[in-house]
Amino acid sequence: MIPWWGWAVAAAVIAWAELHAPGSYLIWIAVGAAATAALQAVWDLSLERQIIAFVVCSCIACFGGYFVYKRTRDRPDSDAVLNQRDRAMLGARAVVSTSIVNGEGKVRIGDTVWLAEGPDLAEGTPVVVSAVHGSRLVVRRDGA
Repeated sequence: MIPWWGWAVAAAVIAWAELHAPGSYLIWIAVGAAATAALQAVWDLSLERQIIAFVVCSCIACFGGYFVYKRTRDRPDSDAVLNQRDRAMLGARAVVSTSIVNGEGKVRIGDTVWLAEGPDLAEGTPVVVSAVHGSRLVVRRDGA
């Protein structure tokens, strides 16, 4: 028979293993061990019942974890622009800093000047970024 604190220690060790070898599934096994510790503390279970409780609690925790990760995985990535500067630039408002002539010029967004493609526009014209091609912004006249 394993005492309740043995299951608590096992839960802590498994959770520690999750931190050092992340696979995002060991944490649910640790939850199963912690639940088994709680059951063992309340009722004095035989070793056989402890193992059954651990298996059942771990399965329930893993099943619940599936839905937790499914919810985070199904989120739209439309707002996730970390390390994707081009996606963050779409829709940005800018001002033409060097006239766009023959489809080429420069625009200023904040304190940065970018190469730009678009219709011929005079310096100072407000524009909106509609696409990004490499380091060039494709702009159109701001209608707002």
